[in-house]
Amino acid sequence: MTFSLKSLFDKISVWLINNKLRENVSIITLAFLISIPIFIFFRSNIYYFDAKIPIDKILIFLALLSLFVFILKQFRKKIAYSISVYLLVFAISSIKGNYTLFQVINAYKIIFYSDQMQQEEKIVEQKTLKPFPNKNRVFESVDYLNPKVRNFALFAVNKYFTKTPNYVANRKLIQYFAVFKEINRRWNYVNDPKGQEYFAKGSESLLYFSGDCDDHAILMCSAIESIGGSMRLIHTGRHMYPELLIGTEKDLEIATYLISKELFVKESKGKTIYFHRDDKGKIWLNLDYTARYPGGPFLGEEVLSILDLQEQELTNQSGFFQ
Repeated sequence: MTFSLKSLFDKISVWLINNKLRENVSIITLAFLISIPIFIFFRSNIYYFDAKIPIDKILIFLALLSLFVFILKQFRKKIAYSISVYLLVFAISSIKGNYTLFQVINAYKIIFYSDQMQQEEKIVEQKTLKPFPNKNRVFESVDYLNPKVRNFALFAVNKYFTKTPNYVANRKLIQYFAVFKEINRRWNYVNDPKGQEYFAKGSESLLYFSGDCDDHAILMCSAIESIGGSMRLIHTGRHMYPELLIGTEKDLEIATYLISKELFVKESKGKTIYFHRDDKGKIWLNLDYTARYPGGPFLGEEVLSILDLQEQELTNQSGFFQ
């Protein structure tokens, strides 16, 4: 008697559908496993849906699940074939690194758990902004190309969060937040000389991790830019603080999840994440020394001027190559 794979699959299919409980469990489980990656792909690449409550996510996922349950029921007599095809695709995708169980679980956690932390966008009236005070002096103090600054940043990223799940996929954000943690953990506020506005270079502040708000902001920008981050400085009249470019709503969702569920769980518990959105729609996260977690509360003062360090760097580079 020769072995037939087709015969084996047919027998398994018959065994599964001969019992209603087995049939329903098999179909619903397989439909659920199929719906997960399609849901994630749809939301990430086709249409980013978002609401204040996750009802949009739940309804769309349930619609997908219902669709695949319906389709699989039409082919229930071949359910074993459907299961084998899914397992084969899953195995190939896992080997290639495109779709592993861990990646899917992590993507789902980001989509649903990030909603548990409140977000609040602060509006900046771009047309009312004033010139940034001491612009050239401040920019020159952000010495992100200084080897001491980069070495400090490398120390921080190797000290914190290296065991975070899915570190590779979220490496940049995790490393920026590691620098934030090390600087804010050590920072000691010290006033400028009386009657003077002193701007310490980032490399200078590494000696004692002390200074006023602008010294802290300059160091934060220097260190994070030394490992590829994009930073800007906010001036309110009596205060200066740094902001990190997060990017889109999807990027903010990832950042919110990392802050609230992986990296700053105790510090951010029950708190709100604060951010600004620029005139291009890009999201910037507060990294002030007063914040215990990235995206912590603003001091509440009105934003008077903004220094985007990327724009200044591009201007200098274009001048250099002329």
